[in-house]
Amino acid sequence: MKKALSLLLILVLMFSLVTGCSPKADEVATTEATTMVGADTTEAATEAEVTFDNIFVNIGTGGTAGTYFPLGGAFAEIWNNNIKGINATAQSTGASVANINLLMDGEVEVVIVQNDTALYAHDGVMMFEGQTFDDLRGLATLYSEPLQIVTTDPNIKSVADLKGKKIAVGAIGSGVEANARQIIAAAGMDFEKDIKANFLSFAEASSGLKDNQVDAAFLTAGIPTAAIQDLSAQNDVFIVPIDAEVAAKLKADYKFFTDYVIPANTYKGQTADVNTLTVKSMLCVSADMSDDLAYALTKQIYENLDRVVLAHNVGKFITVDTALDAMSVPVHPGAQKYFDGK
Repeated sequence: MKKALSLLLILVLMFSLVTGCSPKADEVATTEATTMVGADTTEAATEAEVTFDNIFVNIGTGGTAGTYFPLGGAFAEIWNNNIKGINATAQSTGASVANINLLMDGEVEVVIVQNDTALYAHDGVMMFEGQTFDDLRGLATLYSEPLQIVTTDPNIKSVADLKGKKIAVGAIGSGVEANARQIIAAAGMDFEKDIKANFLSFAEASSGLKDNQVDAAFLTAGIPTAAIQDLSAQNDVFIVPIDAEVAAKLKADYKFFTDYVIPANTYKGQTADVNTLTVKSMLCVSADMSDDLAYALTKQIYENLDRVVLAHNVGKFITVDTALDAMSVPVHPGAQKYFDGK
């Protein structure tokens, strides 16, 4: 009898120990899991809840007939919709060179520019001789901007055929003007003597070609370019190729040029592929922009690329995988942080 009672007591004690310890183990496991989830949630919330105190972000773009203006509008909309405390607007400008000057003067916070123009500004050469912009920083490179020499004259078939012609070479001091000068020189011509230069914007160049006021026009822009599309609505257009010899000289002299083929039928009347060169468009800011803001601006572009594509067809070429390709100036640390996390 005593043995039976002892055995029963032992069983009761064992049962108490099991039922007393199990909740503790469950509690510990639950607490650890909650702690881990809580840490992740807090981290995510911290990133998602970054806000800014009514910061104005003005974006320097380009002419309304170009590619920069609609893209700038898309960026502004994305930032306004996804970053608390940001008031972003896109403004039409004289494009790359004008944008760099506006950024230098603190008139805008973000600019879309050609990567070659950004390099000139950072190094203080070409049109920026004597005014080095050491604080110029890149957020990302965007898409290729091929050099397009456009004409409605089927007899102009090479760069050499531009000699003696009236040529639209971009706005004064623009990146297009710089490219026009480089191409004319590489073809062995004198810019001042061998062509009749007309300093016109994209829209003005299109009008000049329609009215036969110019024979050809230089444009550096993503394809298809609105100004050329507008021109081709009523005229057959021809894109003048940059021949291999001229291209080789340009690539030897300027590291930012790479080969590019404009596909046939990009524009009405352009029935064959055209060999040319390209630079890249890019987003630039000043080094004094905060890392948090640069990170947020960069992040929201790449997480809303569907909206960018709606703004312009070149949006499909803007990818996070190519965002640092052909970057010609130092990358802003905030943007670099975003790309390092991808």
